[in-house]
Amino acid sequence: MTNRTYREVRLARRPEGPVTDELFEIVELPVPEPVPGQVLVRNTLMGVAAVMRTLMDESSTVPLPPFGIGEPLNGPAIGEVVAAPGTDLAPGDQVEHHLGWREYALLDASAVRRITPGLLPDPAGYLSQGPTAWMGIVRGAEVKPGDTVFITGAAGGVGTLAGQIARQQGAKRVIGSTGSRQKADRLIKELGYDAVVIRGAGPVEEQLRRAAPEGIDALFDNVGGEQLQAAIALANRGARLAIVGALSSQMATGVPTTTEIDTLSLLARSITLRGMALYDHLDLIPDWHTRFGAGLRDGTFTFPHARLHGIEQAPAALRELTEGRHMGAVIVEL
Repeated sequence: MTNRTYREVRLARRPEGPVTDELFEIVELPVPEPVPGQVLVRNTLMGVAAVMRTLMDESSTVPLPPFGIGEPLNGPAIGEVVAAPGTDLAPGDQVEHHLGWREYALLDASAVRRITPGLLPDPAGYLSQGPTAWMGIVRGAEVKPGDTVFITGAAGGVGTLAGQIARQQGAKRVIGSTGSRQKADRLIKELGYDAVVIRGAGPVEEQLRRAAPEGIDALFDNVGGEQLQAAIALANRGARLAIVGALSSQMATGVPTTTEIDTLSLLARSITLRGMALYDHLDLIPDWHTRFGAGLRDGTFTFPHARLHGIEQAPAALRELTEGRHMGAVIVEL
């Protein structure tokens, strides 16, 4: 095994604006040998997400350590066990872990989770952001039958699943937001959205008022900023607003952005505004995987995603995701 090599992607420098390929370097290293209690995994799939752009900065409000300069990035990955001495794992087992951005990963056995064979028809489904979507719709926005639901960032990895979940929870009307007419048309045609607000096509509040003339009952917010303000303006009495992302500030360059909120509106209409992070709701992940697997098989769920091939495409995957070039999740097949 010591004669073999693998590649990993490292952060070469901090970004000063958008993601560019020059921020990364690909390094070739010898494949390590595990000692008892360790697991060597050959990664087959890895996922990228907008939060990774935030972690490239020296500091952020995200409760995760930033990537180190000269060190490999990390993120969710699926792989096959190569060797696992002194553990209950065996070569060939499929596992998920958090050391993506490399072709081989060496981890303590406690840092990997064995995947149940056949639970999902495609292992890439484990890299979906479905658990976040499920959390935000069911526990955050508490979507109920008859609700009008607004989902911001609807064309991303979270939003494409959140819309499907809202409909399954009985939502009467599902409205999304995205950055282009092309994506808006796809959300309506392929994912069953009733209407879509397009960022940059006019004031968001005016567009949302036309799309939801009777107001909104629930919000699943990936974005913040003007879109959150519009949702508060249109929120009905007792509306539940779940904040699961902050793309407007994560993707901003220069001075961090904040969102001005009309707290009197929250008070007067008994609106619930709730910030939610998946690490507080890890208990729902197994149930989600079971539901997702069944839904993918019977056609009640689809998994929109783009799949790039080769570790050398990982920097481009993150760059293209932040540029909004893909719909759904973005996955790299290693």
